[in-house]
Amino acid sequence: MNNNILNSIPFWAAFFGVVSAQALKPLIIYIATREFRMKNFFVNGGMPSSHTSGVCALTAALGLTNGFGSNIFVLSLVITLIVMNDAMNVRLETGKQAELLNEWSIIFEEMFSEETFTRKHFKTMVGHTSLQVFWGMVLGIAIGVATFFVMR
Repeated sequence: MNNNILNSIPFWAAFFGVVSAQALKPLIIYIATREFRMKNFFVNGGMPSSHTSGVCALTAALGLTNGFGSNIFVLSLVITLIVMNDAMNVRLETGKQAELLNEWSIIFEEMFSEETFTRKHFKTMVGHTSLQVFWGMVLGIAIGVATFFVMR
């Protein structure tokens, strides 16, 4: 048995799951807005969810390499479900709160002088809609399965 991480199917599946989802973001944003910005490769949030894609690719690859009844698959599945829930709920709500704080920041900036209040801009695109998580899941599972069949 080779314990080199570079020969690990689950490792590469997770890696390609995240990178593929991140690579799609600038293209999807371009299609929607006709503005291409490479910085969108590095954003959190958006379509598709790279966190979901990565953990789903990992989980699919673990199921295929170790069996869908293995303890490591079950552990990965539970963590995957937690990550997906977090992306759709906790992080999405965090983004909504950041939007509100940014609005308040503008109001406070107008009310007070620069010496008493300095405007702070919070990142608002940190979470995902259920559709973004769904497509991250589809992409991740497809990449996990493809990585397994290419590398085995």
